[in-house]
Amino acid sequence: MRLTTKGRFAVTAMIDLASRQADGPVTLAGIAERQSISLSYLEQLFGKLRRYKLVNSVRGPGGGYRLARDMKDITVADIIVAVDEPLDATQCGGKQNCHDEHVCLTHDLWTNLNKRMYEYLASVTLAALVNREIKAEPDVSVIVDVRRRAMSSLREAVSA
Repeated sequence: MRLTTKGRFAVTAMIDLASRQADGPVTLAGIAERQSISLSYLEQLFGKLRRYKLVNSVRGPGGGYRLARDMKDITVADIIVAVDEPLDATQCGGKQNCHDEHVCLTHDLWTNLNKRMYEYLASVTLAALVNREIKAEPDVSVIVDVRRRAMSSLREAVSA
């Protein structure tokens, strides 16, 4: 399970917007250039963010987008939900029909993961991201690509 580019780009664009809105409305063209995100993709994302009332558009010369709420009142979960990004690790989409129309053995595991992910993302505000208050926890080691390590070990075993 992983977050797709839709969610990643929406969060990135919102951080860019929040960090620059003190200077007035922020253009999508500016965000697109700074963050290397397609302008047409940003237009789609911001349409959804606007419908969810996370951003307001300002028309006319000098127009662009502004946050519709204070950045301390917008969470990453709000952004992810607004762009229709599914945060679901279950195979069944929560319908409990994972295994031949029955609940699979790991359904509760994935359901609890979904809950924890949402709780964490709901606890992280846009303000915290703009102010760079979110840091990796010191006791969390870097995730190692297990597949790469396994392939490397397999190559060594085959060549020996």
